[in-house]
Amino acid sequence: MHQPEVARYTALVLALVVAAPVVGAARTALLAGAFLVEFLTQGRTAILSALTDPPTHRPLPLAGFRADLYVHAGLVAGRPLVLAHGFAPEGKDDPRVREAAALLARAGFDAAVPTIPGLTRGRLGPDDVEPVIGALAARDGRAVLVGVSVGAGPALLAAADPRVRERVSAVLSLGGYASAREVLRFWLTGDYAYDAVRGRVDHDPELVRAFLRANDDRLDPVTRAALEAGDREAARRLLDAPPPDLARYLEALSPIRVAPAVGARLLLVHGRGDRAVPYTESLRLAAARPERTTLVLVGLVEHVEGVRGRSWRDARDLFALWRVIYALLGA
Repeated sequence: MHQPEVARYTALVLALVVAAPVVGAARTALLAGAFLVEFLTQGRTAILSALTDPPTHRPLPLAGFRADLYVHAGLVAGRPLVLAHGFAPEGKDDPRVREAAALLARAGFDAAVPTIPGLTRGRLGPDDVEPVIGALAARDGRAVLVGVSVGAGPALLAAADPRVRERVSAVLSLGGYASAREVLRFWLTGDYAYDAVRGRVDHDPELVRAFLRANDDRLDPVTRAALEAGDREAARRLLDAPPPDLARYLEALSPIRVAPAVGARLLLVHGRGDRAVPYTESLRLAAARPERTTLVLVGLVEHVEGVRGRSWRDARDLFALWRVIYALLGA
């Protein structure tokens, strides 16, 4: 090979080495933007789906639990991720859960989705952390952990568990909670508060009664009857001084109890108008573990979905959400 050719090829190799990080960053930025648009429009603007191949989908062997794995279809292997769903009667087979897992796989993850039994019947229990721990233990290498709505509880509890905490690189909580007691207060009374932020919303009484029916054995008949009748003062008295068994149960389900033990980066995303879990819960969690924690409060997200009719001129919200997705893809 002649000297000029050696020089040209050397220059080309050096240019590729220099450009590779830039190209990689540009690709990640594009995927983050496409993911965000498809998520916010609830699939109506399917940019990411148009740019990527559908993932393959197969059962994931997990001792004692049902789980699926959505495998990224690109030339580069997908990065490990575990998705902890929110309330979903069909668990991993719920259409919304399947769509979310497939979208994450299109973005570049191999997404494991275990069914969380308590969240199929509106009755979360301390043991519901075990499917998430099992899915993390089954992944090769450190994984991103995504907790959706009340599924953020088992996700954050798993991220702090000494059995798997070193296997988690980042945790994204979308519409999640910090204190089970304060979330229960919100559901039963409509009250929410943290520090100087406070307010109240009205809930559908039938939804409240359905929740109480799913958890009727945790309450005595007199208290349950008062709560079903919408007696907010009875609910406040109960939660200000709960019986010992109920207090222990709520404490066991509260991620704020273990937040300092989470070693991974935390990304907390919450809609300011969330009527299912108030955004004060993410404020509470961020205050409990401020180090390596990013808190994003936006109006473009309601609970765990984009808000219809919002203006795309909400540039600050868009940019904040894009940065979260970009960070997650690079975690």
